[in-house]
Amino acid sequence: MGKLSYYTQEGLDRLKNELQELKTKGRAEIARQIAEARDKGDLSENAEYDAAKDAQGLLELKIAKLEELISNARLIDETNIDTSKVSILSKVRIKNKKTNTVVTYTLVSEEEANLKEGKISIQSPIGKGLLGKTVGDSATIQVPAGLVELEILDISR
Repeated sequence: MGKLSYYTQEGLDRLKNELQELKTKGRAEIARQIAEARDKGDLSENAEYDAAKDAQGLLELKIAKLEELISNARLIDETNIDTSKVSILSKVRIKNKKTNTVVTYTLVSEEEANLKEGKISIQSPIGKGLLGKTVGDSATIQVPAGLVELEILDISR
């Protein structure tokens, strides 16, 4: 049994859609490639056949991994999020005390993290450093570029 992961409805739906896509289109495409390669004759020296069989193995591995993720997924009830302190799914507005830059991040599970969307993992150094803090708190966090001091300006959901 894998570790439990917590997802938003959107994140869980995305996983389920990806799994469905792999099981239908993905498997159909691999089957087509294998059949096509098989039609070319001698399988012992058929690189296309070997490549298609390898791709099939990788696809099945990915499907199994997604199925495990989904079976260990727990939905987060977004209505019960406590905004008095930073927790998973908190939207946190923070200020870098050195540069005075203000950014807003939403703390999510590792699998849902996406920096372009402003979603950072609760497993990341910043995510871990902010967990449990309240508005007005500061956190000094070790990041690859060195120590950064962040002040929590606002917590919402």
